[in-house]
Amino acid sequence: MMDLETKKAIRARVRRIAGQVQAIERMVDADRHCIELMHQLDAVQAAIGKVGELVLRSHVKTWVTDAIRDGDERECARKVEELVAVFGRYRRIREREARKQS
Repeated sequence: MMDLETKKAIRARVRRIAGQVQAIERMVDADRHCIELMHQLDAVQAAIGKVGELVLRSHVKTWVTDAIRDGDERECARKVEELVAVFGRYRRIREREARKQS
């Protein structure tokens, strides 16, 4: 389970992201320059990445650490595979974003 401080940090970041997205919508309605929109979109993507980092850090601190501490080899192996899969998905997302920008 996620600790209270992490939940607060994530909720604050998500609220900020929601505000950024609303601002982007207003920028579109106001016919703002595309480069300005791209800067804001990039900021939102970076902010979402930070939320992902907080969630992953929380996961490692709780579930993975508990499995290792408990000495359950099967559970440890499962958690390691789970983390590898998450990192793989995250890497593929970043690679897709990089290709879009080039």
